[in-house]
Amino acid sequence: MDGELLTVDQDSHPMKRTLVALTGAGISAESGLATFRDTDGLWEGHRVEDVATVEGWTKNPAKVLEFYNERRKKALEARPNRGHQILAELEQDFDVTVITQNVDNLHERAGSSRVMHLHGSLFESRSTVHEELIYPINGWALNLGDRCEKGFQLRPNIVWFGERVPLIGYASEVAAKADIFLIIGTSMLVYPAAGLIHDVAANTPKYIVDPRVPDVARLPNLHFIAEKASTGMEQVRKLLTKGG
Repeated sequence: MDGELLTVDQDSHPMKRTLVALTGAGISAESGLATFRDTDGLWEGHRVEDVATVEGWTKNPAKVLEFYNERRKKALEARPNRGHQILAELEQDFDVTVITQNVDNLHERAGSSRVMHLHGSLFESRSTVHEELIYPINGWALNLGDRCEKGFQLRPNIVWFGERVPLIGYASEVAAKADIFLIIGTSMLVYPAAGLIHDVAANTPKYIVDPRVPDVARLPNLHFIAEKASTGMEQVRKLLTKGG
């Protein structure tokens, strides 16, 4: 492995390997949060087009705000599960970056110190006009009339369908530097996130943890663990701490 890809840890672990984990809705499902799309094509009883697109926002912003307020309430009530916790605990042995498609904060609450939210965060709002103006949401409510410092309505800082994913370039760079790459609880159907596996070096071990093995190209050094996140991550930890 190339030495320049490894990091120097402050706690006298001079050569920690770089572990990058791509996580999806499946890891939060065990904490009671609904997956993005249910089998009937609805998201918690709503058409995705109505609550997760710019068109839905333009048509009925109050409905969209109410939808995310309810999701925020549920996320605040949820607790990290063993899948989240094991990923955080792996920081003892590895230089870990979590790239998540999830908009909850369960990774942070489990103790992960480096989390990249590809699709935004439930706990942030941003200006509808000046998208660089981003604010934390304390509590669960974001309402009509809540405005940015320049006077424009705030919206959830969520990447909706049809919108660009600002962090995907950086995520691609991080994936390319991985010594170990994990994919946990994602169908590998949502792009561009699903394409990150193709940025990983051929000789890098890649582990996919999901009860339903995603239909992905059979890449070199690809290992499937057909388990939910909590039990699957226990297996991954044993494999990695025996030498990866």
